[in-house]
Amino acid sequence: MSTSAATSASADAPPVPRRSAARERVLAAATRLFYAEGIHAVGVDRIITEAGVTRATFYRHFPGKEDLVRSYVEEWDARVRAEAVSVLARLTAEQVLPALVARLAEEMCGPGFRGCPFINAAAEYPDADHPVTLAIAAHRQWFRGLLARLLAETGLPVEAAEQRADELVLLRDGAMVGAALGAPTPVAATLERAVRELLRAG
Repeated sequence: MSTSAATSASADAPPVPRRSAARERVLAAATRLFYAEGIHAVGVDRIITEAGVTRATFYRHFPGKEDLVRSYVEEWDARVRAEAVSVLARLTAEQVLPALVARLAEEMCGPGFRGCPFINAAAEYPDADHPVTLAIAAHRQWFRGLLARLLAETGLPVEAAEQRADELVLLRDGAMVGAALGAPTPVAATLERAVRELLRAG
């Protein structure tokens, strides 16, 4: 396949923040707690305790909780982009989309699944201009753009590829929410069938 989608998957990534062992412990604790319990439900003191750092260390890396939340969203984004780069390096454009559906099904049916971290975070940050919301929007714009480029590489005209990308994002969002509400196995099967029919329609 063309390397354009793989190049974009890596080139569009946000800058990597400064790393340290303490920062990683804080981010790991926040990621676990925010995803499992909700962002606003988890306070800074809880994260400091779980991460095993001092308050001074926390605030040296994250001036406030909102900075941590933005980093949490950006960390999820970086993970997804890195996985996309890995998949794009070994599969053709025609193979990537079925692989994506299979990966989503695995995630939805896995232990501890609580839905899409980006959708969950967006529900807690309704302000369109908030830095957290902007980080979520950047991820979603990248993801939708990647789908459109992959679809174009399968031979679809650009306009059709753009339309199919919008439809795939909608299917993905609905499946993630539906699976989080219960019965993920039939939701995953429905997603697979819907995507297969959509791609067959061309």
